[in-house]
Amino acid sequence: MELPKETLHGKWYDDACGTAFALEVIGERWALLVVRELMLGPLRFSDLRGGLPGISAKILTERLAGLERAGVVQRRQLPPPAAAQVYALTEWGLLAEPAIQELGRWAARSPAHDPQLPLSPVSLMMSLRTMLDRKAARDVTADVGFAIAGQEFRARLADRKLPIVREPVAGAEVIARAPQAALIAGAIYDGLDPADLTGLSITGDLRQWRRFARLFSLPPKVG
Repeated sequence: MELPKETLHGKWYDDACGTAFALEVIGERWALLVVRELMLGPLRFSDLRGGLPGISAKILTERLAGLERAGVVQRRQLPPPAAAQVYALTEWGLLAEPAIQELGRWAARSPAHDPQLPLSPVSLMMSLRTMLDRKAARDVTADVGFAIAGQEFRARLADRKLPIVREPVAGAEVIARAPQAALIAGAIYDGLDPADLTGLSITGDLRQWRRFARLFSLPPKVG
């Protein structure tokens, strides 16, 4: 794939390393977080901004344009009755997930990392996919729905794999609902009782929820 001049490999660093190329493509401020927000499915411009409250419309427009030129993002038109334009990752863009996961795992080891800061619903879903203890999940299956701040996701754990997709939660065996992702993160990573977290509700198979929640933990700090 031949990239236009704006993202030509070597423009910033004059370095053949693939890491240098990756930084030229997604190294600008907000670019990688835009990719993160699209990792679980296409979004409208307004929904992207909702997941990145600190970004301006101008910067988001610029980042989407740059990622589109680089072949990471593509625009799609939803069919009627929605008939809305959405942004989605390309096949190549989707391959960035392991890199995002490993960056998150690495950053979480730092004493400076503060898990109490706000996080988007997609951030939490990506965190679950990253921090799953696959050894402990060997014999566990689960069908968990997450309804967070107007977004819905379905996580189906089986064979130590945790695919998560944007999908209505209706029909899931257990459903976690919260106005903020941080509430669910507290119940999972801090082991807090959902009953003690105002705004968080867990409905359905509570035994499955407890079994599911025990499969995740943040790595120990280093340094």
